[in-house]
Amino acid sequence: MTSFAPAPSDTTIAIIGAGRLGTTLARALRAARFRVFGPLGPGTPPRADIALLCVPDAAISETARATRPFARLIGHASGATPLNDVDFSIHPLQTFIGTEPPEIFHGITAAIAGRTPDALAAADSIARALGARPIAIDDVHRAEYHAAASFASNFVLTVLDAAEQLAERANIPPADARELLAPLIRQSVDNWVATGAGPVLTGPIARGDEATVARQRQVAEAAGLDELFDALADRTRALTDRPAA
Repeated sequence: MTSFAPAPSDTTIAIIGAGRLGTTLARALRAARFRVFGPLGPGTPPRADIALLCVPDAAISETARATRPFARLIGHASGATPLNDVDFSIHPLQTFIGTEPPEIFHGITAAIAGRTPDALAAADSIARALGARPIAIDDVHRAEYHAAASFASNFVLTVLDAAEQLAERANIPPADARELLAPLIRQSVDNWVATGAGPVLTGPIARGDEATVARQRQVAEAAGLDELFDALADRTRALTDRPAA
């Protein structure tokens, strides 16, 4: 393969997959002056320099095979799937609902990988054109990387939903609960960014106030959240016992 560094105005990119990420990526790549086809659904894609697959992980292999004759390089946007069927990957470390402006990529991290130096360079160029900061994650470490992302986003939402449920049992409507809890959530995240979790952990477990913890567990059990509470309490106790870095 000859050297290939995609310059936006000279590069065509076909976005395969019209879900949240595909829709947002197509919008952002156009704003970065790439020539973009899509986002496209199933069917024969147009010929393009790059085909970027934004499809479910289970569909990557089949979609890559169908797309291979029509693109010089094929990449996927999965954080968990290895490069067995594609040339490169670019995984924006962000959550999307499909309506974000192109600026959603500015300043975020994008995990990239490539089977060849040229493929890696293509992923790097696309990430930078989007305004993201590329970081190389190889197939060996994909599981750890993607699990970290799930803990930081998906599992956080599970915990926040539990908080919303408990607030509702205190006669606080869900919308009001989200509004009143949001400053606490944001400050907790800001504190974690500054120092990590251990030094800024507060609350009854950090204080050793087990009577309060027991009362909290009772209401969590009444809400059907006792297993989640126990798991989180155990991990929080372990965090309080961790030596300072």
